Amino acid sequence: MRLSELGGKEIIGLDTGEKMGVISDSDLVIHPESGQIQSIILPKGSFFGFGKKREDLVIPWTSIVKIGPDMVIIQLDQQETQAAPK
Repeated sequence: MRLSELGGKEIIGLDTGEKMGVISDSDLVIHPESGQIQSIILPKGSFFGFGKKREDLVIPWTSIVKIGPDMVIIQLDQQETQAAPK
């Protein structure tokens, strides 16, 4: 799969069925030597710029359950989720 094919896909949590974001709005962490994607950094901004900004969410590539035509389904364990380094 090409990186351009991931762009518009929505990220959906398997446990909640909730839309967590869109790949095109996220950053990807890519291993410099192998070129493989290691994780997705999903921004968790404030609502329309108001309120407290929340921590970005790092989604390990191993948490992806299925990549479909319109969405990426993920399953996160509490131990896997972490805040993105600043």
